[in-house]
Formats: sequence, structure tokens, C-alpha cells
Amino acid sequence: MGEVRTIDRRGNLKGLRLIIAGGGTGGHIFPGLAVGKELIKRHPGSEILFVTGYRRIEDDILREAGINRVPITVEGIKGRGLRGTIRSAVKLPLGFLQSILIIRRFSPDFVLGVGGYSAGPVCLAARLMGVRTAIHEQNSFPGITNRLLARVVDRVFISFEESGSHFPKDKVRLTGDPVREEFLGIREGNKGRTGGFTILVTGGSQGASAINRTFIKALKKIKDMGRTPRVIHQTGQADYESAVEGYREMGIEADVRPFINDMHIAYRQADIVIGRSGAGTVFELAAMGKPSILIPFPQAADDHQTANARMLAHAGGAIIIPQDELDPDRLAGVLTGLMDDSPSLEKMAELALKTARPEAAKDIADGIEEMIGIKL
Repeated sequence: MGEVRTIDRRGNLKGLRLIIAGGGTGGHIFPGLAVGKELIKRHPGSEILFVTGYRRIEDDILREAGINRVPITVEGIKGRGLRGTIRSAVKLPLGFLQSILIIRRFSPDFVLGVGGYSAGPVCLAARLMGVRTAIHEQNSFPGITNRLLARVVDRVFISFEESGSHFPKDKVRLTGDPVREEFLGIREGNKGRTGGFTILVTGGSQGASAINRTFIKALKKIKDMGRTPRVIHQTGQADYESAVEGYREMGIEADVRPFINDMHIAYRQADIVIGRSGAGTVFELAAMGKPSILIPFPQAADDHQTANARMLAHAGGAIIIPQDELDPDRLAGVLTGLMDDSPSLEKMAELALKTARPEAAKDIADGIEEMIGIKL
């Protein structure tokens, strides 16, 4: 801080330095990446630093994207029991001290929190050190970290209008959830598709065992009816081997991977998507105009995944099946019904697309520029 920045004749800051804090899942990391890349595009020579926890998925995603990352010592408190809560609380001062040192060393122009526990100490430290700050809340019901941070940051960007009631009204800006650039502008619909009916199954970046198990059993029932759709399946690391074995036992060749790096390509090939309803997934489906069957994660904090899914379902772009109602017979029945009803699938695709917010990353980048005074 205090370092002189160069501003060109158009008022663009050269060499913008931005810290993005948060993580834990791809749903936190990917929106931050989208905003970071938008700012790099506007201000060549900028440097983005992610501050996260120590999870491997954070390291894998950011290394693949070519973005620098520094981990801090931090853990969640909610729902961890007495012993886990004490252990996590003891680590908070260390995480806060690490955040101060990172900010002092990196000297950011701005800090953006994107959810996840590591956002807390970094945004608080930045605020106390005089750095402008904002948070982005992906979900329709905000997490505890963002609800607390909203009291100290300068602005709160939100994805769903419903979450605005949980934050100071004068700080809120509705932007939607930023999706990666490769998800935008390539919506193809389902009319005239060739190569057989394709189902994409994804439980998010870490997989979903309940969806994995139920889908494989449902697929066996579909095969017994004489139907063999093409399958692309992101299982998560824990279920990969058992899923491969399940397909092998059925005699079905499927594209099975623990994690799909080129998810936009998988979406493009799919006639329908089966998955969880994290905010990232919901807005990716909307951006690409993909019909979906959504099974919200029942243990998500404050059941926010069900609230997320309603955006697409109420618009007509998705079908919600609660996990406690999910069984192979029901899933097979819904799938075969849609496989035989191309007009309904196309209508779902059109309605999903109407909920998209393709300008989300640009809107957040605009807000950051406004707050640091380089484009008014």
C-alpha cells in the first residue's frame, strides 16, 4: 500500500493487484477466477493472488488456470462439534496474522471475498489495513462467513435476489454468479442433435455418492427397457473406481472421470444434466441453456441448494428431485420420459437460458473499478 500505480489516458490502472480470498469448492473458486480474468483483460499486467485454505481441489484448479495461490491456516466452525469448534477457533488468530502478512507483502489495490472460511480473516485484515473490500455471495441463502463480513466490507455482490435481505441494503448489488468465459455464447439447444441421447451426471467438483449410486442403478433399468443413452459422468475421486466397476458390470461404455476440467465441452454434448444445485452449477446451466434434473444436497447450510434450484425450476428449465425422494425407479422414469419428448427438452433449454446473467463477471469488475476510482 502506498505504491504509485500508473494510469493511462483512458483512466485504466496498469498493473492492478487483486487478492481473491475464499475457496473450499469449485463453486467458490470459479466465480473468483472469472472476475480475475475479466480484470486482467481490462488491465494488462495485473496480478491476481488467491488466498485459500489447504484443500487439494483449490490448488488443482488454480494451478490449471495459471493463477498464484497462497494458503492460510483456517477451518470452519459451524457443525463441527465442541472439540472441532475449539480446534478451529484456536487457529483463527494464526489465519488472521497470516492474512496481515500476505496483504502487507502483496500490497493489493482491492480484496474480494468469494465465500469459504479463508475469506473471513483476509477481508477483515484488509479492511483494518485500509484496503477496499467487497464480498460476492453465490448462493440464495448466504453462508455465515459472508453474513458476518457484510458488516465490515464496502460492498456486497449477490447472485440471487433473495439473498439481499440478509445484507445491509445500501451495500448490495445484484450481479448474478460469474461463470467462466468458455460457458458464454455457445448455447446450441437440442434440436437436430445427432449421436444419440447424452446424459451428463455431475455431483459438483467433489462428486455426490447418492447421485452416483442411484444413477447407475437407474441406467440399468433404462438399459433393461432396451435403451442405451450415452453417458458422461463426473464422479468425484472417492466414487471413481466403484462407478467404473458399475458401468463395467452393466456392459456400458461411459466417459467416467473423477473431475472434468473441460466442463463446458461436457455441457455442450449433453441433452440433459443431472446434478447438485450449487450456485455455480445453476448459473452454468442457465448460461448454456441446458435442461436439468437437480438433486439439492440436503446437508447444504440452511438448505441453500434447494433455494438455488428453484430459480431454474420456477422458470421451467429444471426438474427438482429431493434426495430423500430419489430412487432408481423415479429417476429412470423421469429420464425416459424426457428422452421421448424432444419438444419439452427444447422448451426447458430456452427457459433455462432466460435466467442467465452473462454479464456477472463484468458487473463485478465494474464495481471494483468504481470503488478504487479508476473508471467512473
